[in-house]
Amino acid sequence: MAKHFPNELASNRAAFHHFEILETFEAGIALLGTEVKSAKEGHASLQDNHVRISAGEAWLKNAFIAAYTHGNIHNHPERRDRKLLLHKSEILKLKKLSEIKGHTIVALSLYLKKGKIKVHLGVCHGKTLYDKRQSLKKKEHDKEIQLPL
Repeated sequence: MAKHFPNELASNRAAFHHFEILETFEAGIALLGTEVKSAKEGHASLQDNHVRISAGEAWLKNAFIAAYTHGNIHNHPERRDRKLLLHKSEILKLKKLSEIKGHTIVALSLYLKKGKIKVHLGVCHGKTLYDKRQSLKKKEHDKEIQLPL
């Protein structure tokens, strides 16, 4: 079940197909000025991203924010590592959860909250082919129920 935010800038819809979301967290993200402007224009993608915990810090890896269209030579690199802003206790909890075999942390969505850009993180476990088929069947069944007669 995807949690949709009213001011969503980017979402990782494929994550809901490939992973079972076990637990979610909200984190701030350290961005450069041109990254904020580009993300607000809708030029961000969270495909194939993941979160790494190293040296007591959480880093968002492989997230794409396009170069700002009105930027200059000081524009940001599009796929750089971005620091996630979390409390120490949250980082320790994420580290423990990610060390369990088969679990990974991915960014599910990028959204605005009170003028700040936030990231919705999910601790995930990979689905098998059987699980993917079951979730598709359930989705189709739910659509049939919703159709008016």
